[in-house]
Amino acid sequence: MPGSALWGWIGPLLVTAFGAFLRFDRLSVPPSVVFDETYYVPDALGILRYGAEHNYISNRNGLIARGDTHIFSAGGEFVAHPPFGKIMIAVGEWLFGLTPFGWRFAACVVGSLAILMTARIARRMTRSTLLGCVAGLLLAVEGLEFVLSRTALLDIFLMFWVLAAFGCLVIDRDQARARLARAVARRPADDAGPRLGVRWWRLLAGVCLGLACASKWNGIWYVPAFAAMTVAWDIGARRAAGVPRALYGGLVRDGRWVLVSLAAVPAVTYVAAWSGWLFSSSGYDRNWAAQHGIHTPVISALVSLFEYNKAMLHFDSTLITHHPYQSQPWSWMVLARPVSFYYAAPTLGHQGCQVRSCSQEVLAIGTPMIFWVSIAALVICAAWWLTQRDWRAGAVLVGVAAGWLPWFAFLSRTKFFFYSVVYDPFLVLAITLCLGLLIGAARAGPVRRSVGAAVTGAYLLAVLLNFWYLYPVLSAQVIPYSSWLARMWFSSWI
Repeated sequence: MPGSALWGWIGPLLVTAFGAFLRFDRLSVPPSVVFDETYYVPDALGILRYGAEHNYISNRNGLIARGDTHIFSAGGEFVAHPPFGKIMIAVGEWLFGLTPFGWRFAACVVGSLAILMTARIARRMTRSTLLGCVAGLLLAVEGLEFVLSRTALLDIFLMFWVLAAFGCLVIDRDQARARLARAVARRPADDAGPRLGVRWWRLLAGVCLGLACASKWNGIWYVPAFAAMTVAWDIGARRAAGVPRALYGGLVRDGRWVLVSLAAVPAVTYVAAWSGWLFSSSGYDRNWAAQHGIHTPVISALVSLFEYNKAMLHFDSTLITHHPYQSQPWSWMVLARPVSFYYAAPTLGHQGCQVRSCSQEVLAIGTPMIFWVSIAALVICAAWWLTQRDWRAGAVLVGVAAGWLPWFAFLSRTKFFFYSVVYDPFLVLAITLCLGLLIGAARAGPVRRSVGAAVTGAYLLAVLLNFWYLYPVLSAQVIPYSSWLARMWFSSWI
């Protein structure tokens, strides 16, 4: 890595501190349960108290807003999503109690750490601390990631673990190529190349993918996508090292261990995330196997878990309940239908309203100057990969495709724009790569680099202004109704 290792950390940490300040400031606003917090906040509390999600009463939201924990009824609750995201929410509730700050704390922490990871990943991919900081800054002021960092929903945890897995694989790529180069330099290998031994970063990536799937099931698409991506990197590394049978070496010699790292390890991690349910006596359908004549220790518990997951899969794949904020995936990149998590209409003298009519909203919407520009950036990355086979362009395309394209196969299912947060960091990385192209390499002429830097600076300024303008409707500030309406650029945003 060129440049100062110290500034390689100081720069990203400063950008992360800025993003964390934005996210933690007024985290308890609104001081009520918003959108799907109505499910995940009591689910997390149930995990704390019973080890697994527990049934709760219908009028729970008012009690939760007052910090009253007497919300449970008898029996385990059937849930639509695995437990790990709710376990992370439960950590905040354990630390700070049943308060808005407590149940949003974990989301805010991982949303802030995602900024640091994005900056460091971009730095490693581009070999530029400046571009790493640019990527971190873009994610810091990305509206959708900002809102979900301040809301106790599961998608931010899914995004975090997918991004962590990607970062592990990027580090593994660098280390594997270095080990391969050293091995080939020491002595000529056979025609398939040397064995590289245990690759701990790839194993860690498998753990992260398992935690992603254990937070929300659509993380499963990243397992084959990232496995194929890392195998392609291995084949490319062996070709670059002059190995005659690079395809065989990448697919067999290295590739067979991918099944362990990125298939077996995620599966084991996923099951481990259910430990609370497995060791509980009150979890929903926990005794299904025993009730059907299967009493073998361990096997009985795993069979019950398998049947429970089958029921969850059926529910998730057949969910077609109409919702006023639902949208189709082809509309997500253009921000056609954002989701209102919270809306209130204070009047004069109430909640700080100083005019006749005010609005207070949490609108889950991406920063337009990031989402709209990312469309062009993805097109450039696709052309870049097709013509130059640049691995970085291909990697961000894989990250976006695995989080976005599978939803086109479930058009009848109820879907929401905020699902796209899982590939939000990859949009930022795509833009960052294109800004790097615009600025040019260090050997580029001074005019080229000056013009590129000026255009990049102007773009970053436009993004900051765009985020600043939308900030009131992202963070539930009380503003005059006319100011709120001015920020609703399209009728579909209302």
